[in-house]
Amino acid sequence: MQNNQAIQAKRHLSHHEIEEHLKHVEYIIMAQPSVRDDSPASIHFTIFLNTPELLPEAVKEAVFEKFCSQYGIVNVIDRVSGIDAVAFAQTEHDTFMPMHLFKKADRNIPHVPMYIFDFEADADQFQEVRDKGLTGWSYSYT
Repeated sequence: MQNNQAIQAKRHLSHHEIEEHLKHVEYIIMAQPSVRDDSPASIHFTIFLNTPELLPEAVKEAVFEKFCSQYGIVNVIDRVSGIDAVAFAQTEHDTFMPMHLFKKADRNIPHVPMYIFDFEADADQFQEVRDKGLTGWSYSYT
């Protein structure tokens, strides 16, 4: 069994830093190992769309299907989506780590509203997550 160190936040971005950081970001996709022992899907995904707007149901489904097709995501379970709080942290990585603040108690950290897809699934393109237990995120810019 591999023992990976947790990613440590050195600091959280301020509201102004978040706004500057997101100026040309289209979306961020984050993948980490599922923490559930009984999950039939090995990867926990969070897709952060750089919009605070609700998506109409037909648009939401089309956008989600596009991500699944683009990244080879299959066997999706426990999908939730909607607007929620997102903070950003500086870590040892080159890009800021997005943080879905799903607990109300964490919302004292500076954050912005973003449209989020959060779910578990599998994807061959994310072998480092599935096979090595690593966590990562990737930005797409406009």
